[in-house]
Amino acid sequence: MSAATDTPPTTAPGNPFGQSVRDSLIVAKRNLIRMTRIPEMILFGLIQPVMFVVLFTYVFGGSMKIGDSTDPDVYKNFLMAGIFAQTVTFATAGAGAGIADDMHKGLIDRFRSLPMARGAVLTGRTVADLVQTALTLAVLAIVALLVGWRPGFADSTNVAKVLAGFGLLLLLGYAFTWIGALIGLSVRTPEAATSGGLIWLFPVTFISNAFVDSSQMTPWLRHIAEWNPFSAIVQACRQLFGDPGVSASGAWPMQHPVWASLIYSILIIVVFRTLAVRKYRSATA
Repeated sequence: MSAATDTPPTTAPGNPFGQSVRDSLIVAKRNLIRMTRIPEMILFGLIQPVMFVVLFTYVFGGSMKIGDSTDPDVYKNFLMAGIFAQTVTFATAGAGAGIADDMHKGLIDRFRSLPMARGAVLTGRTVADLVQTALTLAVLAIVALLVGWRPGFADSTNVAKVLAGFGLLLLLGYAFTWIGALIGLSVRTPEAATSGGLIWLFPVTFISNAFVDSSQMTPWLRHIAEWNPFSAIVQACRQLFGDPGVSASGAWPMQHPVWASLIYSILIIVVFRTLAVRKYRSATA
């Protein structure tokens, strides 16, 4: 006679998508609370883009030619879309450093031992970084208005278009945080993640139409700039904000910058989220 042994009850799997969302929000909340307890992280994140606005506006404002004008006010309004885009992409370094720090301290290993949805740790981290980026972008927009930026400087626009422009910026920023997540999981120290997150961003942001009119570049460099995803978001924001300096070009991303920005951002999220989650499953502290 064999005795029947009852197996301990297990938690019902439930809705995988719902579990993933809940776990991601929990991790995002943890990271947001951590940010509030280290206010210098937020403060330094705000200071750098504000410095870029002030320096580029007043140092280069009278020497840059936009179209046929060297008016500082024209360049000021031309510049802001590039500064906004640069700010959201530079959040990549912070995302990578934060994940690398968690890896270094063994926190990722502890998370991985818990019954959590796969990828929730990384999704929660990137969502928290997105909230910080949105805060930085809001402060930067206020500073831009104070120094003379006026949406609709060249064309009539409305609030919906301005909000759509900021929405595209946040989508691109979120996409780039997944690149930062992959970098953070691939290096051994937060310092290496910071360097690895910034070194490739400089050619991406400067070989573009962000700070100079791409039509003034040599042909081969202009071709690279026009197909740069960063240039597409800058072009889209200038169109939506009504800022001067919208590049006339035969390149498809410059002719359809809003669609190009959406396609680039979604493609980056799909590719780098897949790679980051795969790396997360195998990475060790």
